[in-house]
Amino acid sequence: MLDALTERVQKVFKTLRGEGHLTERHIDEALAELRRALLEADVALPVVKDFTARVRERALGQEVLASLSPAQQVLKIVHDELTRLLGGELRPLKFKGFPSPVLLVGLQGTGKTTTAAKLGMFIRQKLGKHVLLVPADTQRPAAREQLEQLGTQAGLPVLDTRKWATPTEIARASLVEARRKGYEILIFDTAGRLHVDDELMDELAALNEILRPSELLFIADAMTGQDAVRQAEAFSARLPLTGVILTKLDGDARGGAALSVVSVTGKAVRMAGVGERIEDLEPFHPDRMATRILGQGDMLTFIEKAQSAIDEKKAGELEKKLKKQGFDFDDLRDQLKQMRGGGLLGQLVDLLPGAKALRQAPQVDEKRLIRYEAIICSMTPVERRHPELMNGSRRKRISRGAGTTVEEVNRLLRQFAEMRKMVKRMAGGDPRRVLRGLGL
Repeated sequence: MLDALTERVQKVFKTLRGEGHLTERHIDEALAELRRALLEADVALPVVKDFTARVRERALGQEVLASLSPAQQVLKIVHDELTRLLGGELRPLKFKGFPSPVLLVGLQGTGKTTTAAKLGMFIRQKLGKHVLLVPADTQRPAAREQLEQLGTQAGLPVLDTRKWATPTEIARASLVEARRKGYEILIFDTAGRLHVDDELMDELAALNEILRPSELLFIADAMTGQDAVRQAEAFSARLPLTGVILTKLDGDARGGAALSVVSVTGKAVRMAGVGERIEDLEPFHPDRMATRILGQGDMLTFIEKAQSAIDEKKAGELEKKLKKQGFDFDDLRDQLKQMRGGGLLGQLVDLLPGAKALRQAPQVDEKRLIRYEAIICSMTPVERRHPELMNGSRRKRISRGAGTTVEEVNRLLRQFAEMRKMVKRMAGGDPRRVLRGLGL
């Protein structure tokens, strides 16, 4: 995410750190490079001009030029200004009334439907609210079916809206249904268009009038750069938006949308989609994003993600089991799943300082973990509990069932034997540490 911008910004500060004493010329040269980096990242020109002017004004102050570490002072100023540019502070979602509607708007292809399910799952898991997903897109074929499938993945109810013909009918009926069944939050997936038009805006304005939503959020695709900002500006002119959700921020985004949308529209980025999994939606922290752009990582988010990946209850249960019965292939399979985490490893690496270098270094081979899971799943329950039964014919059968080779099965059995010894020596210690020790 934002790799190109981060790399350019890091070069600027590497050059500044090489200067023992900063002059106005050094700062102007650094700002010229910063300006080019931001423009290449597709940040709006007026935003770039305002940003560099503010940095220059502060950087030429006495506290920088007279400082013992002027490059660090300039870095702090740039961080502060980036944070301001991104919205200043976290703006949590706010809900009022019962039920509390959340209206998602935007053009086609920005990820509204997926975001509706992700947002519903976030609200249920993090805020403990009862959520109902409402498909109010009567234009796009299979839009209802898509939201129903996503709702199933997220474990959320989806209102069956086939009996109503228009979005306004759906809106009125959903409010009645929510009050009747006790749903606290309604999340509306609305229709989009390929471009902004009067018909779309009239429809959304009518929905807004009926629902009076607590949050009216514009969904913007971060990969479209300035197009996303122009779209947000157009929607903001016609609707009382309360904020923006950026999608696909994990992709090859240049960063222009994230860095421009607040300044151009005056609407804060509230949430960000950071992956394809249904749980990959997180609150947008401007200060943390600024730190990541400057190549300093994001340790707070790293810790939060790492903690959320660990099921402490299961870990405690596993520890008790190891002490009584020992470590078997069922335990190993559970640990491999937790390590793999549907791409969590790569996400965690992105949050560390120097993330690009870490990604280029040898990493845990997730494909190998998948193959090992397949091998374990091809074993019988008895074999998983008693690997000493593994003779040649069993190994051949397991390799065929897993679609791999006997050599790979043998390799896993050898590593498992070593792991079992290590777990035994640790007397019920954490097998995750053993996995890492064996290079898994």
